[in-house]
Amino acid sequence: MIAREGWSRIIIFAMLAFGVQMFAGTVWALPLWLLLLLVIQFFRDPDREIPQQPGAIVSPAHGRVIAIENVADPYIERRALKISIFMNIFSVHSNRTPVEGVVVKKWYEKGRFFNASLDKASQLNERSAVHFRTRDGWDVTSVQIAGLVARRILCYLKNGQEVERGERYGFIRFGSRVDLYLPEDTYVVAQLGRWVLSGTDIIGFLPVSDY
Repeated sequence: MIAREGWSRIIIFAMLAFGVQMFAGTVWALPLWLLLLLVIQFFRDPDREIPQQPGAIVSPAHGRVIAIENVADPYIERRALKISIFMNIFSVHSNRTPVEGVVVKKWYEKGRFFNASLDKASQLNERSAVHFRTRDGWDVTSVQIAGLVARRILCYLKNGQEVERGERYGFIRFGSRVDLYLPEDTYVVAQLGRWVLSGTDIIGFLPVSDY
């Protein structure tokens, strides 16, 4: 399955490769065919099997867990447990809602484009944040953060919108990261340095859940 954000680019690269193949031959067209394959793999968007355990928090991104720490949530002014997931160019870049509930508020902030694996990216890079409130009243903040070569963050949610866990809600083009701010006493199952799949892998359970 290909993300809808990628079809226009795939068509353009396919036309370029085909045109060069027709008029200049295979040797000249080969780099464009290889580039087309890279574009297709970047915009892949496979279906996900969403876990249904009560209170489960699923990964909003496909990538490597680079931080698990107690911090201040800069969006709703509380102490929180922060889990950061770094996506490289080979990750699936569509983002999914970590919990079910309602969108309380959205933020968008312009910023820099430092390497998204650096700690300072959370505060200085371009980013889009969403505050979710679950049906049990727990607050979860998910922040899409642009990276070194990322130049576009897409978020399709609206204030007041109800969402289900694992719903596709946005996309970040090229290397980037997602920060999650969770209740401090969240039971974390994600491990530092391990890879997680968006929507499929559980990274933790909300405090009142049976785990």
